[in-house]
Amino acid sequence: MAGHVFKILELTGTSSKSVEDAVQTAISIASKTVRNMSWFQIAETRGHIIDGKVSEWQVTVKIGFKIESKDS
Repeated sequence: MAGHVFKILELTGTSSKSVEDAVQTAISIASKTVRNMSWFQIAETRGHIIDGKVSEWQVTVKIGFKIESKDS
């Protein structure tokens, strides 16, 4: 087979710590049910504010995973 086909899954991870932790949360939870994840792209970053302070980061990521085929 000459190439691969990837499916893109869009998820939003959250964290009270950091943007990076929100991304890791999304990937970690997705990895429990999604196989062959290969890459991610941050699509959107936002957060929740309480009493004038950031209380939660919300990061939407697009995760690419390779579609399995009988030929691969």
